[in-house]
Amino acid sequence: MTTPAHHDKRGGFRNPWPGSALHGFGGFLKWMLTHPRPKSTGEYPRVTENKSDSRKSLSRPTDVTSITWVGHSTFLIQVGDTTILTDPIWSDRASPVSFAGPRRIAQPGIALEDLPQIDITILSHDHYDHLDDATVQTLIKKFPAMSWLTPIGVGEFLRARGATSVKELDWWNETELGSAIVGCTPAQHFSGRYPWNRNGTLWCGWTIRVGDTAVFFAGDTGLHPEFGSIAERFGPFDISILPIGAYEPRWFMHPVHMSPEEAIAAFHAIQATQPERESVMVGSHWGTFRLTDEPVDEPPVLARRAWERASLPSDKLWILTHGETRVVKKPF
Repeated sequence: MTTPAHHDKRGGFRNPWPGSALHGFGGFLKWMLTHPRPKSTGEYPRVTENKSDSRKSLSRPTDVTSITWVGHSTFLIQVGDTTILTDPIWSDRASPVSFAGPRRIAQPGIALEDLPQIDITILSHDHYDHLDDATVQTLIKKFPAMSWLTPIGVGEFLRARGATSVKELDWWNETELGSAIVGCTPAQHFSGRYPWNRNGTLWCGWTIRVGDTAVFFAGDTGLHPEFGSIAERFGPFDISILPIGAYEPRWFMHPVHMSPEEAIAAFHAIQATQPERESVMVGSHWGTFRLTDEPVDEPPVLARRAWERASLPSDKLWILTHGETRVVKKPF
């Protein structure tokens, strides 16, 4: 049997595309010695009263698709009768310790105790800003029957904390959970919670389809050549959630994080396969933690500029406020 290109023959996983090699410790040290102090822009407001009529979505509607931004890459997605949570983190820091590491500049848009019943939680990889220990333990206690979907190798983390319904998928694989068909997609990134387990587990994006409605959650990724193929295989998509933050300096970040302009290019690749399908792009992975050198409020500014230059419909780019819910009104 042929080894998939993203499986490293020495063990673990790799990005299989030209130009996707990560910088090593020397590059990291260079960045640490030369990077500027990130500019402070203050805290972001949390939506306390959603003026949209979609606020009712938290009580599980079945006639619309709704998406609520909790913060960073954490979204509450409700497609028909299925409620999905992505890369949940409610902790104050994205870190293995409570006293150091990137700290929130915006509080979660939904309180953890206010979550509706969650059917599925999907995880893109094992980094601290996407796989948070305290949040995971709380969710396992709150929703013991919830299904967890992870890329290969991440399930062990969940089982060790008491999760009972865990399924690990490889790129291009699908699974059926209730009325939802969930697909695991390629991403260009890396993994490892410690220096000694770099790339020992897989990273990915996810697609969720219920009936004729589909959502693409790209996870954490650099720009790679498979976005069109993902749409051909798992689409067409009504919503594409693409990361727009943590991109500076480009010489160091480009293999693992898209710039806002690259996120628009990825959306173009998706749309090229589904020209007849009305679709929206949602910006993720910004405005919650200071991870890199760009100002934390810059990603949506650059994304809107790139969107306008591409002559795309202004109402099809959704830059959500923490806690904001929007809907695609589409029957199932």
